[in-house]
Amino acid sequence: MSHRSVSLAFLVGIFCAFLPMPFQMVVAAVLAVLVGSNLPVSVALVWISNPITMPPMLYFSYRIGQLILGVGSDADAMTWHLDTLYDNFRQIWRPLILGSVICGLIAGLIGFITIRIIWTIHVRRTWIMRGRERLKRQQAKAEQSGKD
Repeated sequence: MSHRSVSLAFLVGIFCAFLPMPFQMVVAAVLAVLVGSNLPVSVALVWISNPITMPPMLYFSYRIGQLILGVGSDADAMTWHLDTLYDNFRQIWRPLILGSVICGLIAGLIGFITIRIIWTIHVRRTWIMRGRERLKRQQAKAEQSGKD
C-alpha cells in the first residue's frame, strides 16, 4: 500500500470501469499486475460501473466519441429490437470505443492525481503532528531536567 501502487490502481480501475466489455475485472487484474498497481484496489474500482451507472457512462462516452469523430447522431434512425442489436452496434462501435477510452483515461488520470494529492496532504499532516509531539516531549523533558 504505497502512494504509487494505490494511485496507479485508481488509474487502472477507473480506466477499466469505462471499457464497454464484459469481464472488466479480469482486464483490471491483468493491467494491475503489468503496471505494478495495487491489485485489490484496481479490481474493486471496476465496480464503479455497475448496472445502475453503466448506461449513463456508456451514453456519455458514446456522445464524446461522436463529438471527437464529428459523427452525427444515428441513434434516432436505429430500430431498437433484439433482432437489430448487431446492426445497431455496427453503427455505434467506433464512437463508443473511442469515447470510452478517452473518458476512461481522463477519469483515471483525475483519480490518479487526486489520490496523489490526498496522500501527500495526509503524509504532510502526519509529519507535522509527529513534529509537534516530538517538540512537546522535548519541552517536557527540558522542564523535567530543569526541575531536578
